[in-house]
Amino acid sequence: MANTSPSATQTGSYNKDKGPALQKAPAAEDHSSAARALPHAIGPEKSILSSMFQDPQEYIAQAVENKLTAEHFYHPAHGSLFSILMESFEKNEPVELVSFSQTLMDRGVMASVGGPAAITEIYTYSPTHAHFMHHLDIVKDKYVLRSVIKHCTEAITRAYDDQEEVEQLLDNVEQQVLAIREGSEKNQEVTVEHSVTQVIDMLEDFLAGKGQGNGIPTGYPEIDKMSSGLKAGEMFVVAARPSMGKTSFAMNLVEHMCLDQGLPSMVFSLEMSSMQLVERLLYARARFAKSSLMKGYKPVKADLLNIKRASEEIKACKLFIDDTPSISINELRAKARRKKKEADIKVIAIDYLQLMRSNSKQAQNSREREVAEISAGLKGLAKELEIPIIVLAQLNRGPESRVGASGGGGKPRMSDLRESGSIEQDADMVGLLYRSAYYADNKEDRDEEDGKAELVIAKNRNGPTGDVPLTFIKEIMRFETRAWEREEN
Repeated sequence: MANTSPSATQTGSYNKDKGPALQKAPAAEDHSSAARALPHAIGPEKSILSSMFQDPQEYIAQAVENKLTAEHFYHPAHGSLFSILMESFEKNEPVELVSFSQTLMDRGVMASVGGPAAITEIYTYSPTHAHFMHHLDIVKDKYVLRSVIKHCTEAITRAYDDQEEVEQLLDNVEQQVLAIREGSEKNQEVTVEHSVTQVIDMLEDFLAGKGQGNGIPTGYPEIDKMSSGLKAGEMFVVAARPSMGKTSFAMNLVEHMCLDQGLPSMVFSLEMSSMQLVERLLYARARFAKSSLMKGYKPVKADLLNIKRASEEIKACKLFIDDTPSISINELRAKARRKKKEADIKVIAIDYLQLMRSNSKQAQNSREREVAEISAGLKGLAKELEIPIIVLAQLNRGPESRVGASGGGGKPRMSDLRESGSIEQDADMVGLLYRSAYYADNKEDRDEEDGKAELVIAKNRNGPTGDVPLTFIKEIMRFETRAWEREEN
C-alpha cells in the first residue's frame, strides 16, 4: 500500500466542540461543481485515541496487532498523537495525560494538535472501550476508500498523460489495487508458540525423510538434496538447446507437484497449445508411448486402464494452463495474480522466457533490455506471490562449438544462456539440461549414450552445484532418476 495518505496534504485547526476544522480535500471527478470531502470518521478516530490513552497496555497493543498506523487517521493531528503514543509505548514509558502533554510541549507540537483542551477532550471522549475494534475497523475502512480514490485519481491522470504505455498502466493499477486489498485484510495473530511448533514439525518431517526442508519437492531426489526443494520467492531457470526435452522436464516437475502432492499449479505455455501439453502429460502419466500407435500397435486392456486412471487424476487436479502466444510480462503477472487470489496456486512454470515480450519503451530498442525486464519481472512476481517459479530458457549455439570429447561433448555452460547476464543474475538456481547422445560423433557412441541425460546445476544460491544424472525415456517424454543412481539412493 502506498505510504502517502491523503491526510498528509490536509491542514486545519482543532475545535474541541466541533472537532477538527479540515480544509476541503481535492474532489473526485463527479457531475457536481461542489468539491466532496474524502471519506473519514472523526468520531471513531477520537474514540480509538481515547481508549489508547486510558488503557495503553491493552489498546495500543491491539492497535499494533491490527497493523494500525498514523496514515489510517484522516486528521493530521490524530495521526501525530497516534505516532507519539506509539513511541512512548515502544520505549516502555508510562502513558498518562500530564507527561504526554509535556512531551507535546517539549517537541513544540502542542499548538498544532489543538492545544491542552483538545488533548483533554480526546482523553475523556470515550466513556467505554467496548467498541474499540468496531471503531478501528471503521477508521481502516475509510482509509481504504481514500486510498481507492487516490489511486483511481492518479490512474485517470496517467490515462490522459501516458497513452502510449497502456499495458504498463494496467499493470501498475492492478498492483496498487491488490496492495489496497492486502493491506485491508484482517490481521491473524500468530503466536511464537505456533511458529516454534511449525519449525519443529518441519524439522521432524525432514529427519524422518518426509520433507525437504521448507521447499516443495521436485520428485528428483538429487535435485531436492542439493536445493532442499523449490522455495517460495525463488526462480528456477531450466535452460537447454532445442530438442533436449526441457518442456517434458518442466511438465514432469509440474506433474509431481500438482498430481502427486496436490498443489494448485499454473503453466504458461508460449510454444505449445494446452491440448498438446495435456496430451503429453496424460501419456507420460499412463506410461504409454503414443508413437507406438503410428506403428500399428493396438493398446491392450492394461494400457487402456492406465490411460483411464491417468485421465481421471488429471481431471481432478488443480492444473491451470494458459497458452497465450507471445504473452507480455505485464499480462502474465496480471493473470498470475488473479489465479493466486482465485485458486491459491503454489507454483508457476513458464515455457519459455525468450518467447515473452515487454511493451515498455526502453525494451523496444534493445533485445537485451527486454529480456532483462522480463527476467526481473518474473523474479519480482515470485517474491510478490511467495511461490517458486520454474522458467524455461533457450541456450545459444555455444554447446555446438564444443562437440566431441576434446571439446567437452557439447556440455552446456551458464554463459550459453541467450541474453544471459540478467537471467544469471535474477535466477536463484540454474539447471542446464543436457543429453550426450545428441552430440555423439558416431552411431556407436550415440547408441551407447542413448537415454542418458544430465541436469547441470550451474548456479544454486542456497546450496551446492553439480551434475544430476537422469534417464530420458523418449517414448513417453519422461525424465527419471538414472537407474544406478536410484539403486544407490
